[in-house]
Amino acid sequence: QVQLVESGGGLVQPGGSLRLSCAASGSSVSGNAMGWYRQAPGKQRELVAIIGTSGTTNYADSVKGRFTISRDNAKNLVYLQMNSLKPEDTAVYFCNRPAPWYAWGQGTQVTVSS
Repeated sequence: QVQLVESGGGLVQPGGSLRLSCAASGSSVSGNAMGWYRQAPGKQRELVAIIGTSGTTNYADSVKGRFTISRDNAKNLVYLQMNSLKPEDTAVYFCNRPAPWYAWGQGTQVTVSS
């Protein structure tokens, strides 16, 4: 069973930056694509970034050019560097592989507000 723990969220002003981390334990995730998802209040969870096993990346249009996903397979970690944050980026952020998903972690809250 893979357990996922997200961290690095917080309160940041518009235009600021945050770096999220996702630590996987229980089994290696290096053989899977991994993604960052977010869920804003009253909205469905959406995929914002994904990284393949070979390091290829893809982003939702809403974050393209501002967010960067990366991974450290040796440490079983996945990162999301978020720059030029906007209020509409406010959400709980989760990491997971594409379906079939692992059990979801608790997520990390990102709030962008002045």
